[in-house]
Amino acid sequence: MAMASLLESGWTYLITHFSEFQLSILGTFIIHESVFFLSGLPSVCFERAGLFSKYKIQRKSNTPDVHGKCIMRLIFYHVFVNLPVMIVSYPAFRYMGLRRSLPLPPWSVVLSQILFYFFLEDFVFYWGHRVLHTKWLYKHVHSVHHEHATPFGLTSEYAHPAEILFLGFATIIGPALTGPHLLTLWLWMILRVLETVEVHSGYHFPWSPANFLPLYGGAEFHDYHHRVLYTKSGNYSSTFIYMDWLFGTDKGYRKLKALEEQEGKQC
Repeated sequence: MAMASLLESGWTYLITHFSEFQLSILGTFIIHESVFFLSGLPSVCFERAGLFSKYKIQRKSNTPDVHGKCIMRLIFYHVFVNLPVMIVSYPAFRYMGLRRSLPLPPWSVVLSQILFYFFLEDFVFYWGHRVLHTKWLYKHVHSVHHEHATPFGLTSEYAHPAEILFLGFATIIGPALTGPHLLTLWLWMILRVLETVEVHSGYHFPWSPANFLPLYGGAEFHDYHHRVLYTKSGNYSSTFIYMDWLFGTDKGYRKLKALEEQEGKQC
């Protein structure tokens, strides 16, 4: 109860001192940037300092120049692509029911909506991502994201502007359909950013979510997608693995994992 009261008091302060537009656009943008860079920079530091090398999925490390180019390009994309899209889409979200008023939604509603968003996003993202691996779209659009065959956390949002818009649809379709409270939207965004940064981190730690969450792909699952030729990569899902399993696009990855396990037993 104390936690709920504290959250409600904090929310009261926000809606009293900031307009709906300021919270929905600037607040969302600031939270996204903070969570993205704070969660994505550690893998850059690990690579540069050679830390946790035994948990690194690939032996190859990126150079400081690669890190720097990625960061500068991301800042440009976020300011000149992401932010304008958020501003333009704001009226549509208001129309669909986005609200910031009290009372705050019960946690049962928040969690059920976020779970729905994850599964819907995964379904839409799978098909969009698979389409991006067709020859023309890969060459002219998706190849930008695959410039990093050895991904690190920040590469999760390094992509062609067209891809940002195309696959970004998968992230916003759930909230657009349900018209959530702004608090729910922020929590969804935070979890989605943390998830995509983790799967691009290039590290598989003992505490990685893939070791505990059923159907969660994780860094190993997505890292395979980056280091294999685009026509054979598979593993198109964003969060879970059920879509790749259903449509057989994880066969190469499963075969490799089985081979690695067999070799491990022989050693």
